[in-house]
Amino acid sequence: MNNAERNFIFTNATQLQVGTIYCIGRNYSAHALEMGAEVPEKPLVFIKPPAAYIYGENAIIDRPEYSQEMHHEAEIVVVIGEDIPHDAGDEIGNYICGYGIGLDLTLRDIQSVAKQKGEPWSTSKSFKGSAPISTIVPISDFSTMYPQLTFSLSINGIVKQVGNTHLMERSIPSLLQYISSIFSLRKGDCIFTGTPQGVGPLLSGDNIQASLDSYITMNCSVL
Repeated sequence: MNNAERNFIFTNATQLQVGTIYCIGRNYSAHALEMGAEVPEKPLVFIKPPAAYIYGENAIIDRPEYSQEMHHEAEIVVVIGEDIPHDAGDEIGNYICGYGIGLDLTLRDIQSVAKQKGEPWSTSKSFKGSAPISTIVPISDFSTMYPQLTFSLSINGIVKQVGNTHLMERSIPSLLQYISSIFSLRKGDCIFTGTPQGVGPLLSGDNIQASLDSYITMNCSVL
């Protein structure tokens, strides 16, 4: 990929300038449990900047030098195709241009220290390259704007994570409505919708395969 392409999300039909990346924490109860936490009363939203994005297919993931423990968190990614008005209401799904699979890469050692000190997570979640995203499957390839999707992540051929939209604590439309009530969702913005249980460390030389049903598979590796 050349430098001119690095700030674009790819669909099968077009390119979108990457916008803000909104991420949802603890949207699967089993993952909240494995982290020793509870599902929050309201969606837990944190943000990655556009520079966190990398095109995931054949990406080489490099752990920052200031961390010794980088974890994988596979997630369904929703991509916004047009600016969403604040009064979109039940029509908010009409602004989705497609779905993909992504990795919310997390520096767990840095995050743990930040949590203990009550400090922000930014350096553990929002570093450059922390949001690999697959090619986006256009919404026209689905039979509904809110399809039921299964996704998975394997490392070196061993399945580590499996999730499904019906296991989400908050549905995709409810997440879009919540985020839109606080922020302005714009064309090219992405929503990472939460990770299921099974998160764990990534080691040098690991080969990662993340799949969104039969629609798309993203292959990448760790430097």
